[in-house]
Amino acid sequence: MKHRNPTLLLLLLASASVLFLLFNFPFLRVASQTRERRVGASNPAAQTQNSNDADKMPTLPATAEIVKVDVDLVTVDALVLQKNTARVVGGLKKEDFVLYEDGTKQQITHFGQDSLPLSVLLLIDRGGCLDPFGSHVHRAASDAISRLKPADEVAVMTYHDTTRLLQGFTRDRALVEDALNQVPPHDEEADHCLNKLFATAADYMVRASNPVGRRVVIAITGVTRNFDCPNGPSGKAASQAIFESGSVVCGIIPKTDDQAIENGIMIWATRIGKLGNAPYLDIQTLANETGGELLADKPENLNTTFQTLMDHLRSRYNLAFVSSNKKRDGTTRKLKIDVSPPLQKSQGKLVVKARRSYVAPRR
Repeated sequence: MKHRNPTLLLLLLASASVLFLLFNFPFLRVASQTRERRVGASNPAAQTQNSNDADKMPTLPATAEIVKVDVDLVTVDALVLQKNTARVVGGLKKEDFVLYEDGTKQQITHFGQDSLPLSVLLLIDRGGCLDPFGSHVHRAASDAISRLKPADEVAVMTYHDTTRLLQGFTRDRALVEDALNQVPPHDEEADHCLNKLFATAADYMVRASNPVGRRVVIAITGVTRNFDCPNGPSGKAASQAIFESGSVVCGIIPKTDDQAIENGIMIWATRIGKLGNAPYLDIQTLANETGGELLADKPENLNTTFQTLMDHLRSRYNLAFVSSNKKRDGTTRKLKIDVSPPLQKSQGKLVVKARRSYVAPRR
């Protein structure tokens, strides 16, 4: 939304103008493009800083688990919640899960809970009518990061019309806090270019994150969907890149009345735009497909919300299997993970949050 006035009347008028342009001037719509495989090219200083992080990282404890796996091993994180209470269900065993690929049951060969380090990429929105990264959110993010395990690594990226890597992956919490203190000012004239953001985030995850860890992308934003920005990959290509990276997508939404108005308008506008085939990207859809979640609350309450998200990430079960389909064809394969019928019967209705597909390796 390029209009940048928080009043409802101007937001509505601007949304109507966008839709008018989309429907009457089809050439303005963004065509799908092949994404470029570049990481941090716009911020070499951050890359240089990241390359020096190894000297500053604390020594891992002797008990840190290092896992070496076959390249065809498919790893999946699963969060199990009570449907009625949203309470995390812990203490489950490998036998409590059933896993299917394209309808064929698979043998779970590796199993654990919170047994691998986290690679957390924070994405901070700096565009749009409202600033979602105020002092309350800043403090909540800092507190949550400070409670991560020593083996966990964190990177910080900001975005609006373009993306910028402020801090590459590091286990040094002081470097992360420095990056959060250097987040650029909010720009009301800039857009929320989610298609560019998630394509860049996926590329960075693949190239830079802990190869044996669990990859998590957390977007701090007031807008959960937007039309594709020009001069970038399509939202569809960006989503595919996220799936290929194996990342879990989550979101933190600072909830205010003005935020609800802006986000509501974008949801309405993209629904109407869909009738004219105007491409867009929806963070909620990415979260659903990757097994993540979007959590929202008032800014002053986000300390608890952030901690809830971190607790959920720490409570996820780590499952892995070698596919019975031995073709290395690069196809997208559907996943279904559930708990066993005996467990459902004893525990009541349970909900499993896990990614719904993965991309098979290529020859």
